[in-house]
Amino acid sequence: MKLIRFGAAGNEKPGVQLEDGRRLDVSSFGQDYDEDFFGVDGIDRLKAWLQTNQQSCQKLSQDVRLGAPLCRPSKIVCIGLNYAKHAQESGMAIPKEPVLFFKATSAIVGPNDDVVIPKGSTKTDWEVELAVVIGKKASHVSKSEAMNHVAGYVLHNDYSEREFQLEREGQWVKGKSCDTFAPIGPFIATKDEIPNPNNLNLWLSVNGEELQNSNTSDFVFDIATSISYISEFMTLLPGDIISTGTPFGVGLGFNPPRYLKPGDVVELGIEGLGSSRQKAKSYQV
Repeated sequence: MKLIRFGAAGNEKPGVQLEDGRRLDVSSFGQDYDEDFFGVDGIDRLKAWLQTNQQSCQKLSQDVRLGAPLCRPSKIVCIGLNYAKHAQESGMAIPKEPVLFFKATSAIVGPNDDVVIPKGSTKTDWEVELAVVIGKKASHVSKSEAMNHVAGYVLHNDYSEREFQLEREGQWVKGKSCDTFAPIGPFIATKDEIPNPNNLNLWLSVNGEELQNSNTSDFVFDIATSISYISEFMTLLPGDIISTGTPFGVGLGFNPPRYLKPGDVVELGIEGLGSSRQKAKSYQV
């Protein structure tokens, strides 16, 4: 099943996308895609509800605005340098254990919303990433049990301001959390739709030029390992997002580096998870 949310920013409603691409309003199900939904078997309950209610659901226009396909989660946990070739292009050693940082949930926007280049930024960068949505509370889970805590997967562009991230004192979170820096979607694919998330093609282009093209098989730490590791340090709640890192081809890795400017168009996608598009615009008060 593919979960979507649609409508004006801040007033999104839950929906589903069917196998043939049609989209349905399921707001009459009575629950949005939040912690309670994922934590109380919401996916299975929605599937069962659709068996008897699908015909009465309103069909949505294909040009309806899509929001992020889940309500604001308690946290976005990101894994840095999780592709071997990306670590190399960044001039950093391949980590011996996952590198963790947070991204503010206030950065979340819809998959095709504009990305705003922050005030004072000259180094806004792109990062196509596979994100995992947690479906069951996870604390100190084993690697063998970790995948039982997954609800599904979603496309994420982990925008980064490299000066804020790397050149100013403090943690990476400053360069990761600017408003609009977490476009998510177009949909969450439930885990039954993605048999092997550790072997998915992913790509990103800027102004039509393909700059990232790789496969999650280049992970340093696979998804089960990552979930188990993170759960040693914090409790993962239903609806939480784990963003699993980006492959080579980010702007920082070019010589000289390449960064976004107003008017640039970023397009990205992951096998089985659709695609998204963001146009860069200047910060305005």
